[in-house]
Amino acid sequence: MSALFGHVKGAFTGALKDRSGLLRSADKGILFLDEIGELGPDEQAMLLRALEEKTFLPLGSDRETQSDFQLIAGTNRDLMSAVREGRFREDLLCRINLWTFFLPGLRSRPEDIDPNLQFELDQHAQKTGHRVTFSKEAREEFLQFALSASALWSGNFRDLNAAVARMATLAQGARISVDLVREEIQRLEGSWPMNESRASDVLSGILTAEQLAQLDLFDRLQLERVLEICRRSRSMSEAGRALFHASRSRKTTSNDADRLRKYLARFGLEWTQVAT
Repeated sequence: MSALFGHVKGAFTGALKDRSGLLRSADKGILFLDEIGELGPDEQAMLLRALEEKTFLPLGSDRETQSDFQLIAGTNRDLMSAVREGRFREDLLCRINLWTFFLPGLRSRPEDIDPNLQFELDQHAQKTGHRVTFSKEAREEFLQFALSASALWSGNFRDLNAAVARMATLAQGARISVDLVREEIQRLEGSWPMNESRASDVLSGILTAEQLAQLDLFDRLQLERVLEICRRSRSMSEAGRALFHASRSRKTTSNDADRLRKYLARFGLEWTQVAT
C-alpha cells in the first residue's frame, strides 16, 4: 500500500520520511501495474477511488493527494473467475477493462523459440563472461523437442531461460552436447506434470457421463493424455508425430494421422471434436 499510495513520516515503524508512491509519481503520465490480480481488497478499493475521483489518501495521512494518470494493468489470472470467487472487485474490473489484449504463451508462439534460444545464450555469456554454443546435432534435437506438442512451456520464457542456463552451466568445453540436451528434455518433461483436473474436464466435455462410466481407468488415463496432446497440436499429423514418435521409425509406412484417427474412432471420436 505504501509503494502504491505513498505514506507520511511516522505512518508506521520505519517510516522516517514521506514517500510519494507510484500513483503520485505517475501524475500526468502512465502507470503500469503488473499482476494487478494480486492486490488485496483494501488496495483495490483505494485504486478504484483513485481512478474514478483522481484522489487518494497516502498511508497515515488525513489529507487527500491528487493524481491524474492513465493505467495499464497486467495479470496472468482470470479476473472474471476471481470476481466470481470474491477475490477481485467487480466494479474495479469494470473500470479497468476498457481495452483487453491477450498475449499468447510461448507454446503458442513456436516461431519465437529458435531466435530466443540464441538470445538466451548471449545473455548467459554477458552475465558470466563465458561463451557457450550448441553442437549442430544438439541444437537440432533441442529445437525438435521445443517445437513439438510434447513441450508444454508452462512457465513460458522462464522455462526456456532456465533450460538454457542449466545446459550452458553444465556444458563441457563450452559446448552443449546431445547427451546434455537429452538430460534437459527429461528434466523439463518431469517438471510439467499433466493437470489431472483440467484433463478430466476436457474428457467430460467430449464424452457423455454414460460413455465415461464404461471406460476402464487404463483407457481413461490414456485417452486424457491423448486429448491433451491433440489440444496442443496444430494438426492431426503433428499430434500423431508426438504420440507415435518412438514407434514410427519401426513402421514401413508412417501415417501418424491415420493411426491417431483409428485410435480416436475406438471411442467414437473424430479430430474435429478433440482439436477445439
